[in-house]
Amino acid sequence: MDRTTPPGARHTSVRRAALLAAATTVAVFCTADALARSFPFGPHTRSVNDLGNQYVPFHAHLWDLLHGRADGGLLINWQSGYGSSFLPDLGTYLSSPFALLVAVFPRDRIDLAVYVVTVLKTGVAAAAMAWLLLTLRSGRWWAAGLLGVSYALCGWSVADASYNPMWLDGLVALPLLCLVGEWTLAGRRRLLGVLVVALTWTANFYTAYMATLGAGLVLLLRLLLARLSRGQAFAAAGRAVLTVVLGVGLTAPLLTVIYFGTRHAYPGRVRQFTPVPVADVAARLLPATYGFGSPALYVGTAALLLALTLPFHRAVPVPIRVGWTTLVLVVTLSLQWAPTHLVWHAFATPQGSPYRQAFVLCGLLVVAAWHALAYGPPDRLALAAGTTLLALTAALASRSELVRPYTWPVLLFAVAGALGGLVLLGRAGRRAGLVGLAAVLLLGAQFGETAATSAAATRMRLRHLDDYAPWGQRQERQARAIAGADGWPAYRTEPGREQTVGNDPMLVGGQGAQYYSSLTSDVLSRTLTALGGGWTSRGRNLQSLDNAVTDVVFSVGARVHSPPDPHQKWLPQHGGPVTVTRRDVPPLVTVRARPGSGAFGPSPYRNQELLLGSRVYTVPRVTVLDDTGNPAGAGRVGPGTAAARPVLTAHCPAGTQVHLWAPYYSGTARLAGTGAPAARFRSAYPRNRAAMEPLGRAPASGRLRIQLVPDRPGRIPAGAVGCLHTGRLRTVAARLKATGATDVTVSDGTVRARLPAGSRGIAVVAAPRIAGWRCATDNGRARPAGDYHGLIAVPLTGTPISLTCTFHPPGLRLGGIVGVASSGALVLLAVFAALRRRRAPAQPTTTPPRERAPTAH
Repeated sequence: MDRTTPPGARHTSVRRAALLAAATTVAVFCTADALARSFPFGPHTRSVNDLGNQYVPFHAHLWDLLHGRADGGLLINWQSGYGSSFLPDLGTYLSSPFALLVAVFPRDRIDLAVYVVTVLKTGVAAAAMAWLLLTLRSGRWWAAGLLGVSYALCGWSVADASYNPMWLDGLVALPLLCLVGEWTLAGRRRLLGVLVVALTWTANFYTAYMATLGAGLVLLLRLLLARLSRGQAFAAAGRAVLTVVLGVGLTAPLLTVIYFGTRHAYPGRVRQFTPVPVADVAARLLPATYGFGSPALYVGTAALLLALTLPFHRAVPVPIRVGWTTLVLVVTLSLQWAPTHLVWHAFATPQGSPYRQAFVLCGLLVVAAWHALAYGPPDRLALAAGTTLLALTAALASRSELVRPYTWPVLLFAVAGALGGLVLLGRAGRRAGLVGLAAVLLLGAQFGETAATSAAATRMRLRHLDDYAPWGQRQERQARAIAGADGWPAYRTEPGREQTVGNDPMLVGGQGAQYYSSLTSDVLSRTLTALGGGWTSRGRNLQSLDNAVTDVVFSVGARVHSPPDPHQKWLPQHGGPVTVTRRDVPPLVTVRARPGSGAFGPSPYRNQELLLGSRVYTVPRVTVLDDTGNPAGAGRVGPGTAAARPVLTAHCPAGTQVHLWAPYYSGTARLAGTGAPAARFRSAYPRNRAAMEPLGRAPASGRLRIQLVPDRPGRIPAGAVGCLHTGRLRTVAARLKATGATDVTVSDGTVRARLPAGSRGIAVVAAPRIAGWRCATDNGRARPAGDYHGLIAVPLTGTPISLTCTFHPPGLRLGGIVGVASSGALVLLAVFAALRRRRAPAQPTTTPPRERAPTAH
């Protein structure tokens, strides 16, 4: 196929290449998981890290939204964090068109739904790359298809993005945006180009940003190689910039909401970028290697070998050899230099893997490999030079700890297949039999090494990252218990302290404190922390707090208690049924006589009382005794200290509920003499913070001995013990219920409440006061909601009988204005272009030169 090939034949070749790429990718992907005995082909879960904690639960919530079963809507997710802004989460995790496919699966097959979405995205990425390759340069369609597989199943895809499914939209975006660049270069498909940009940025703005940078570099190189006049080059570049600006502008309603959601989020960890050793970079080019913090650059041995032969391939014009080789080298270096690293990541070093842009380099390697093949197979000299470079790369990689023993046999197998296939292809000419044999060798080698690489990555992830079980009997029991107790919005039902994943409310139902997102609000995290709550992921993964006072404050009328998750083998397993405890609590909207005075202090017990509006705790003096019975200095306990098995002593009023607050302690705590089970604390500061835990009832003597069994060094703070007077709490709860709203309705981003006659003071909505809430009484004007120690507050003037609070996501109005302006500009440009075409004679388009391919098959 060459420049004179009829359009119909060219389109047929593109379709064949895309179909081959997609089908092979899906086959390899599933084969690798079958080899690894991973879900859904084996007993090993694939829900590692954020896939289990965030993405599967978010897709479950999307399923509920699409089926009308969610508590909340597009504006507010009432199930998580006692009411969180949902549009930023939607734009970050669920805005891909592929995500909608979860709706066709049963709710209890949500893990399978996410898996299928992941496989489909990867297959589409392969098809898109095959399409791009045949657009850049004519050549054998089956070879373009195989290189499409090399890109879609690159190391970044199988090692990093396969459990971050929203990143895979960036894998699809890169070849699509490069195609948009080709259209702008030729002055064609301008409207379609804008829509493609808008689609890719909507699907996942984070990786789309990186893909846009990569596509821009490709377009710049194409402009240089096309040898256009200065005017033509500037015109093409201007069309490209306008296309991107309009496309991104169309997505502004979502992007601005995400931007402002990020500004109001709890600050994450600030990391400094440190480049990995060169040996690790070389290692990640080879098959069957794995490392969480290194760039996963594997693209298959055949593609890598072809890319290495490009500088020596005499059939390829010198400018193309120099241009693509230089671009690959420059981007490789940019991964390791801090300033360009920041540019790739939108000027913020990621908290996780620092090489999330590696898929762009993988794409460039594949395009370079295509140029080395589309001009005819490399000759012996080029193959010898490329093989030498590959051997040097392997020698350098051998110094890295990321190379495993099984890497070498997989590499030798792949090199044999790749060299054999390329040599046969070079000798085949037009002999179909030899060409077919070469294709089989290349496909077989690629299939085997990529399946082994993906399977190795799947198994290695399970050894390095936290993992979670897919939907099963535990989740079924939890969901049934929650559904049976649910009374929203009359009261909340908490999924419970013994969580299964970080977003249990979205997965199994209920309306709890638990919430894990990159956009967890600052006000929510700080409020729950001040009340004694625990968290992981440095404050962005909030946990449930099993506490009677906070249950009253947040209107938690039912709480589920589950045994420890049997999938987490490190937890002590005691089995038992899922149970529900109920509590008579005030409604979602209560009336306080006056605004709470003061601010949160260091004691969570006093902070709870401040939010409740009444004293219900006795906070005794605590003594920490070391192993010899002497006071432990500064409350330090744990292995390596004098208090390896410490004891806390204190005195509480008889019959009060004893709580222990030890945010920097990891281990167990048991109240001696009561028979109550031990409570578990898990802290690894600054990443994890342990939550306050109830220990049982104080004995008649009031003397407490709390036995600690620490599993790492920690600290017990002053004021660690709180003695809750449950009778006082019941009295306060009854008073708040009597003076609270008589009727509360909730619909997405609106809360309406009918207040008792004569209500005065301040109305408090038991939801975090995140930015965007506006409230009004009766028919008054809506004003920004006030703040009552982190909750929504509305001053009551006169004698109001109703309260209405509505939520408007920050940035939505601004984004809407930009989106409308972009839409208007796009319409005007389309009309102007149509008028020009009608009035002016047809002009030849500026098309970059396309070199003639030597053969067509």
